[in-house]
Amino acid sequence: MREVALDTETTGLSHKDGHRITEIGCVELVHRIPTGRTFHCYVNPERDVSPGASAVSGLTYDFLKDFPTFSSIAQEFHEFIQEATLVIHNAPFDIGFINAEFSRVNLPFLDVKEAIDTVVLSRKKFPGQAANLDALCKRFNIDLSKRTKHGALIDAQLLTEVYIELMGGRQTELFKPEAADKPTAITSSNVYREPRLFAVNENELYEHEEFLKLLKDPLWKKIS
Repeated sequence: MREVALDTETTGLSHKDGHRITEIGCVELVHRIPTGRTFHCYVNPERDVSPGASAVSGLTYDFLKDFPTFSSIAQEFHEFIQEATLVIHNAPFDIGFINAEFSRVNLPFLDVKEAIDTVVLSRKKFPGQAANLDALCKRFNIDLSKRTKHGALIDAQLLTEVYIELMGGRQTELFKPEAADKPTAITSSNVYREPRLFAVNENELYEHEEFLKLLKDPLWKKIS
């Protein structure tokens, strides 16, 4: 199960007003475990960055103007996220901007319904509580000290940690992928064990029998 936690920074609040992407950050997960693979780039938006967006991200057009335009990085970005489920905090915002950029370079649109929106997950798990990334990091004791400004890659990394916690924390690694979204349903059928591919030897059988002798009044002797 391949997933990509994704975040973008933009020149403003709405792609419908002509605002563009200025930064993309992605973190790859397999079975909800970060693999170490990331995708990160700054993007020349070919327009000014609004004062409000600049105050949040610290990015300015003067800084961004020497970086590649979206058309230059579009194919590499598309290949990185292809065949992965996207994990996004407020998916309609980021996917709206990505699709606006994809429309300019003739790449297929992303379907927001296929993304995992951690805002939706957090509101289901903590109804009535703040659902922004800062609040969730504080709730899960995730270190925010490196986040002096919003940045796409650091936010994607924080989002990865938040997502893992929302899905049950590191304990989800105990489960088969198909049971990982139900971490409370622990049964003998969904706790994952690596298969043993070799037979038990005589010494192991002997040690096992000797160990069983140490158990007082075992439950299985009570079962007729």
